Amino acid sequence: MLGYDDPCGIARALGLIGERWALLVVRELLLGPKRFSDLRRGLPGISENVLSQRLRELEHANLVRRRRFAPSSTSAYELTDRGRELEPVLMALRRWGEDAPLSDTTSPDLGVDALILALTGKFTVNDAPLPDAVVQLRLDDDHFRLTIKNRQLLAKRAEVDGADITITTTATTMQSLVFAERTVADAERSGDVTITGDRDTAEHLLHSFQDSRKSMSGTKHDGVVM
Repeated sequence: MLGYDDPCGIARALGLIGERWALLVVRELLLGPKRFSDLRRGLPGISENVLSQRLRELEHANLVRRRRFAPSSTSAYELTDRGRELEPVLMALRRWGEDAPLSDTTSPDLGVDALILALTGKFTVNDAPLPDAVVQLRLDDDHFRLTIKNRQLLAKRAEVDGADITITTTATTMQSLVFAERTVADAERSGDVTITGDRDTAEHLLHSFQDSRKSMSGTKHDGVVM
């Protein structure tokens, strides 16, 4: 871990989470536990050795813990309460970083967890408030529970029984609906998205992300507002 011999809280925080990839590992765990292989999938640029080292450091700092989850007793990593306190820090960094230009070699495609965090961060209720609802969002093998409540949107990696709305699509299509002005009707015609349940609320939800994007200042690079 980094050490700065500086008593400032910023320096002490960076001593714990300032190593390369550390905060991105935390980002990948904000929405729920993940196995090592799933972390690798969400962070394709990291090597196994570096990921193992970052996880050990985060465990030592009491930000991440490893445990087994029923019913399969699969070993996975999750954030501790202390680790979850980093969520507002990461969301503030996300907003700040949107103004930074992408390099020519950076793919504009967001990872699944980064996309969901962008959705919760951009969610806005304008003239017609959305009714409270529970949404099952299925992005290929990644399933999320989106809860609309009190004009806020909360997200968690989970299966949902009895959801008011189910949206089945891919991360690429979802990103195009939110950032690239693709219409729901066009995505449905091509079979890229399926919506069941309360359709009016589902369309209102998807349009709310686009309304937020249009209200933001900044540049757009290949469908990603920065």
